[in-house]
Amino acid sequence: MSSVSIESLIEKFGLTNLTPQVDISNIKIQQPDINKPSLQLAGYFEHFEESRVQIIGFVEHSYIGYMTQEQKETVFPRLLTDKTPCIIFCRSLKPDDVFLDMAIKNNVPLLLTDKPTSAFMAEIIRWLNVKLAPCISVHGVLVDVYGEGVLITGESGIGKSEAALELVKRGHRLVSDDVVEIRKVSDDTLVGSAPDVTRHFIELRGIGIIDVKTLFGVSSVMDTTNINLVIRLEDWDKEKKYDRLGLEENYTEYLGNKIVCHNIPIRPGRNLAIICESAAVNHRQKKMGYNAAQELYHRVQSQLANPRGEDD
Repeated sequence: MSSVSIESLIEKFGLTNLTPQVDISNIKIQQPDINKPSLQLAGYFEHFEESRVQIIGFVEHSYIGYMTQEQKETVFPRLLTDKTPCIIFCRSLKPDDVFLDMAIKNNVPLLLTDKPTSAFMAEIIRWLNVKLAPCISVHGVLVDVYGEGVLITGESGIGKSEAALELVKRGHRLVSDDVVEIRKVSDDTLVGSAPDVTRHFIELRGIGIIDVKTLFGVSSVMDTTNINLVIRLEDWDKEKKYDRLGLEENYTEYLGNKIVCHNIPIRPGRNLAIICESAAVNHRQKKMGYNAAQELYHRVQSQLANPRGEDD
């Protein structure tokens, strides 16, 4: 199961640790959902998701101020359990001494941010959804072409890295070479990234490893992108019939999500970079409502129905 450490959460959002006495090295977040414990502070603990990150905003903080000592001693131990990964106070609001002492006693980290509650919740949910999303690794190259994430796959040595390098030289951005980590962020979105070890590197047979970021600048790379299109490279087979119109979309599937896929036969003289560019632009055009293949089909049908160009 995927998990996120409290240290990475603190580093990502610039949080202040209010409980340095608590050992956070082994505390992991395993759920992307968060919880605002308003009802729990009022004493209702049915269906309490204690394993989620807990967020304290202005309303919860104000309510704590109205609680009696007896209420705090009853509610806080049930809220601050060993299953709670952390509690984050927003708007620079700080816990009272009773809450702080109980958190330290039960080894629950208390963190602080100065961001508004709603904005912070939106950010942390989006980040956790990416970090904790189901993930697989595939052999391929991921490049951002005109804003479309293009995953280039194929047998080893077929020319994926060379195509990616040519695309970078033409102004596009490399995300990952050789290994692409794919995360399912939602039922409609797959996000691709590179492993930390190989990020921004390309392997070229006969030359070796090159650092794209160093050679071409920071504008030539990016860390993540949505995967919108798959281009599968394969050796040319003269016996195989290839789609020459594109009236029907072909798909491939990753983590249950379908992605448009083009099978491109490789033959000497074919410029892979231009093909990938054209495929990305054509895919973007289709998303905007224009399909060149259908337009050609309608023209041919119209010509057959009215061969002399006569008015109806």
